[in-house]
Amino acid sequence: MSNADVAKVLVDLADLMEIQGANPFRVRAHRNGARTVETLAEPIALLVEDPERSPEELSGIGKDLSEKITSIVETGQLDQLDELREQVPAGVVAMLRIPGLGPKKVGVLFQDLGLESLDALEAAASEGVIAELKGFGTKTEQSILEGIPIARQGSTRTWLATARVAVDRIVEDLSELESVTQVSLAGSSRRLKETVGDLDVLATVAKGVASAEVMEALAGHELVEEVLAQGETKQRVRLLEREAGGLEMDLRVVPEESYGAAMQYFTGSKEHNIVVRRRAQERGLKVNEYGVFDESDKAVAGRTEEDVYDAVGLPWIPPELREDRGEFELAESGKLPELVTLADIRGDLHMHTTATDGTATIEEMIAAAKARKRKYIAITDHSKRVTMAGGLDAKRLRDHWKQIDKIRGSVSGIEVLCGIECDILEDATLDLPDDVLAEADWVIAVLHYGLKQPREQIDARLLTAVQNPHVDVIGHPCGRLIGKRPGADISYPDLFKAAADHGVMMEINAHPSRLDLDDLHAASARDHGIPIVISTDAHSTGGMDVMQWGVCQARRAGLEKKDVANARPWSRFKKLLRNG
Repeated sequence: MSNADVAKVLVDLADLMEIQGANPFRVRAHRNGARTVETLAEPIALLVEDPERSPEELSGIGKDLSEKITSIVETGQLDQLDELREQVPAGVVAMLRIPGLGPKKVGVLFQDLGLESLDALEAAASEGVIAELKGFGTKTEQSILEGIPIARQGSTRTWLATARVAVDRIVEDLSELESVTQVSLAGSSRRLKETVGDLDVLATVAKGVASAEVMEALAGHELVEEVLAQGETKQRVRLLEREAGGLEMDLRVVPEESYGAAMQYFTGSKEHNIVVRRRAQERGLKVNEYGVFDESDKAVAGRTEEDVYDAVGLPWIPPELREDRGEFELAESGKLPELVTLADIRGDLHMHTTATDGTATIEEMIAAAKARKRKYIAITDHSKRVTMAGGLDAKRLRDHWKQIDKIRGSVSGIEVLCGIECDILEDATLDLPDDVLAEADWVIAVLHYGLKQPREQIDARLLTAVQNPHVDVIGHPCGRLIGKRPGADISYPDLFKAAADHGVMMEINAHPSRLDLDDLHAASARDHGIPIVISTDAHSTGGMDVMQWGVCQARRAGLEKKDVANARPWSRFKKLLRNG
């Protein structure tokens, strides 16, 4: 199991313990232990497997927690967590997905009111029962009602990153079977949608081989929890909750001559496929998952996707663009974009160190960036408003920059910028004065607090940042957390016009929980001539690996290398710096 897998088990355990009213110090110990494991530079499994070492050597990990970590690594589970899951209904756990509702309050709802589902919670809130509880009130009750739809959505959809890591592993393992000649991912996860409701995989098998062989291999896969249904050519399974959010996955075994048509059909989207079918009909053809057929039902294409698109007068269209959002016009005019790739990224311009809430030092973050072939980075710890992260005031920030400056003077092969993630305060001022921001190499302005303010106030705050002569980029612009917290209400056209006028860039935050800007707004920003920065917001060395998910979002936006600021070489990128 990966460090993130082990950490998730500990966090789930801490949540259930807190719901049941366990000792706060024990709960905190498990949360701290999860954070320690997740941000550990080396795989926790190596430490467990080494007879001369133990998790106890890690800061904050005692004997009890060490034994639990060992059990998780060696068995993939934890008996205590399984026991608590039997005691706390799944509907209670689902309440944790409501923004602002933590385990302690969920525990009150469960223990004092006996609420065991989102439906029961909604009914109680609608009747005003929750407002009467100590520590809740009408404002919390209304917030719960507003958040229940988000919690319901979270129960049916999983982050792209979680889904892809799991299904890509399955596809790779199935591809190694001698009986399998082709196997590929389809569906929304192939289109790189930021959340996924289910998974689709297509395969072909060698002549004379029964499809049951590949289905048997899937049924026995370590990520599969249960086989839900199985026929001659289709199998539905449920994946493990801890690994893939309990997603259901369909495996279809199709004939070689239909493989391309099936890939096109099951990749979608529905809206895209409607247009493909209409184009086929205009040419006297019909398209389905079995192929492209003429009026006499003779197959004219289907073996490859390229053949399918060619039959309807189009070049192959990248899956990320198949949403009927202008891709057909681009294809017909020969203007389909050459989408940006992970290999195009040269810099990473949003990251944190131990100066605030990061877990790695300046030197460690620089080394990790170099290992990932980055040519320039910005160290951007928090400003003082983010007190829970130990945000930096002017004096501490200047001392931090001096340390960065000293270290970068001894480093070769990478440019290191002295940066700051500066809060845009609720009163439409910036968290640090201009004379401090003027000393920065790179300034990210962000909304962290007051996200529920009316649009007029949110717009005024963002305009303050855009108009500031030292701000380089607006980071995670709306502040959303996918499936947990809606973003601020922003007038994006006004924001983008102002940003374009003042030379301020926009960020796609690559963390799977953010992916902010979303694909539609990233495309709109590009259309306004605004360079897009894809950043990891890494709080550890391993956090730099989320860059790929930001690139996925950029590809769905149709962005090319030229649209992404940090795909430029340093010599060109540095010309964009406001304080340069």
